[in-house]
Amino acid sequence: MGRQALTGTRMIFGGYAAIGAGAAAMLGLHVATGLDPVHTVISEYAFETDGWLLPLSLTLFATAATVIAALLARRREDRGAALLVGLWGVCMLLIGAFPTDAPGVPLSMSGGIHRYAAFVAFLAMPIAGLLVARRHASNPYARPVRLLSLAALGVLVLVVLPYVVRMLGVELGNDDIPAGVTQRLVVGFEVAVLAMTGLVVGARGEAVPPAAPDRRYDHIRDDVLPALREAG
Repeated sequence: MGRQALTGTRMIFGGYAAIGAGAAAMLGLHVATGLDPVHTVISEYAFETDGWLLPLSLTLFATAATVIAALLARRREDRGAALLVGLWGVCMLLIGAFPTDAPGVPLSMSGGIHRYAAFVAFLAMPIAGLLVARRHASNPYARPVRLLSLAALGVLVLVVLPYVVRMLGVELGNDDIPAGVTQRLVVGFEVAVLAMTGLVVGARGEAVPPAAPDRRYDHIRDDVLPALREAG
C-alpha cells in the first residue's frame, strides 16, 4: 500500500510538472511570436517560426491528462470522468498533429480534424469536471472544479457562436470579434479544471490499511484456554 501511495504521489507531481511545462511552452510561444492575442486564435501560431512550441505545449497537456485520467480510473473514480479526461488528452494530440488551415484557405482534412478535435476537447473537459465535482461534493476542491467547468462551458458558447453566424451566411472574421480572447479563456479554464481535478484526486488519498490485531492479551488466552480444557 505504501508503494502504491508513493507511486500515486509521483504520478501527481509528474502530471503537474507536465501542466507547468505545457503552460510555459504556450507562454513562450505567445512571447516569441508577438501576434495579437485578441483577434488571433491559438491555432494560427503554428504558422510562425516558433510554431513548434504549440504541438509541444499540447503534447505536455495531453501527458498530464493521461496521468490524471489514469489516477481517476485506478482509484475507482467515476469511469465516465476518467474516459473524458483521457479523451481530452487524445484531442490535444490530434490538435497538435493536424494543423489548422491558413486564413482564407478552404477547409482541408487536416483542418477538419483540428477543428472537430478542438470542439470535442472543449466539451469533454468541462463535463468531466462536473462529474468529478458531483461525485466528490464534500471535497474542498469540488466547488472550484464545478465553477471552472461552468465557466468553460459558458465561454464555449461565445466560441461557437461565430461559426453558427457564418453558417447562416453572415460574413464574420476574427478581426470583427475578440476570437482570440474567448478561445484563450476556454483553454485556460479547461487546463485549470484539469489541474484542480488532480487536487481532488490527491486529496482523497489512498485507502487506509486495516489495523493490526491487538496482541496484548494473547498470553492470557494461551494460559487460560489449555487449563480450561484440562479441567473440562
